[in-house]
Amino acid sequence: MSAGSGAPFRASARHRGLARTLPAVALGIAGLLALTGCAANGGDTSGGGHDGHSMTGTETEAPAAAGTAADVMFAQMMIPHHEQALEMSGIVLAKDGLDPEVAALAEEIQSAQGPEIAQLEAWLDEWDAPREMPGGGHGMSGMLSDDELAALESADAATASRLFLEQMIEHHEGAVEMAEDEIASGSHEGAIEMAEAIVATQTAEIERMQALLEG
Repeated sequence: MSAGSGAPFRASARHRGLARTLPAVALGIAGLLALTGCAANGGDTSGGGHDGHSMTGTETEAPAAAGTAADVMFAQMMIPHHEQALEMSGIVLAKDGLDPEVAALAEEIQSAQGPEIAQLEAWLDEWDAPREMPGGGHGMSGMLSDDELAALESADAATASRLFLEQMIEHHEGAVEMAEDEIASGSHEGAIEMAEAIVATQTAEIERMQALLEG
């Protein structure tokens, strides 16, 4: 065979080899792209929605819990309970010659319980619940009668100091009892946290008041 006749043969062979190679290369590229796509999606373990979009932190964030019946009752009862503690503190702080330690305690009670009243009222607004319990919430543990408040108001400074400590111990015990009920039965995180703070703070104040009475 002449040199001229061999050139077409060699070209044809090259064409046939190229024809066999191109599909393999194409398949290899497609496979590489598929693997790349899998790698890109492999780190997403968030479990996207039905439309294939991944969930963002905002979308998975739970809404603020609404107050349950126990939370509402806790707020409705604690507000007037705290208000009476503020009234008692105001009565003794108005007296000349009050024991400085009793005065300091009364001021601390006002500083702590005033903001708590405001927070409880804000929660009731948020929960669309009335500020007062049906029937007025009578019979709350530790609440002073009108006669007991009158005795505190009419007493001289020394007697008022003793009465305030005795009455506030009982008053705090009632608040601790209500707070423990909220811890056991409530659901609102903020209200439970407040109840825990009330238990801790007022239990410590009870011990402090008992020590002042013994002293």
